[in-house]
Amino acid sequence: MSRRATLPDVSQNTLEPGVRDLLGLLAYAQLLAFDRMAADARLAPDLHRRAVLCEMAAVEIGNYRQIADRLGELGLDPAGTMAPFVEALVEYHEATEPTDWLEALTKAYIGDGIADDFYREVAASVGPVDRDLVLRVLHANAYDDFARDEIRAAVAADPKAASRLSMWARRLVGEALSQAVRVAEEHADLVVLLGDGGAELFDRLKQAHGDRMAAVGLNN
Repeated sequence: MSRRATLPDVSQNTLEPGVRDLLGLLAYAQLLAFDRMAADARLAPDLHRRAVLCEMAAVEIGNYRQIADRLGELGLDPAGTMAPFVEALVEYHEATEPTDWLEALTKAYIGDGIADDFYREVAASVGPVDRDLVLRVLHANAYDDFARDEIRAAVAADPKAASRLSMWARRLVGEALSQAVRVAEEHADLVVLLGDGGAELFDRLKQAHGDRMAAVGLNN
């Protein structure tokens, strides 16, 4: 192999404006999701469901490692890059602590879903390497399907659950959007990545949230 063939592709390691913030935010989100899902697994009504949520947690820590590795390639310290987002994300999770299995699943499906939509919106404007990384680490459809099916079954079995979970989901989305506004205000480079679509971002997030709610039989 020629020396030229072994040289690194410098274009893959160019730090674009906003990428540091995007990767730092997503890295901490994945790390915190691992902690949360591992704890929430104890709310599962049986070992099968507990195992599924533990598997979801394991995926989150793997996702964190992928982002941390990319930050290293860019010459950035993962801990330092995540630090500016700790307070906002911790506040969100402390304000939305589930009290039972169905609330935990609804948080994973609804709360994480709207967060994923936000990351997709921001990632659309970055280079292909980082965009592909962001899209790759977002939640797998298999886990979304599991949570959706569990919530649907619970609502079908107990119509009263729909009212309770609808109220819980509205709280989740309210807290999520509040923290998203805070992050956008504190990190202007993320807003720049949104470009002209930034003004309509929250309308799109709310629409996607409504579609997700309808899919599990909850009122928006």
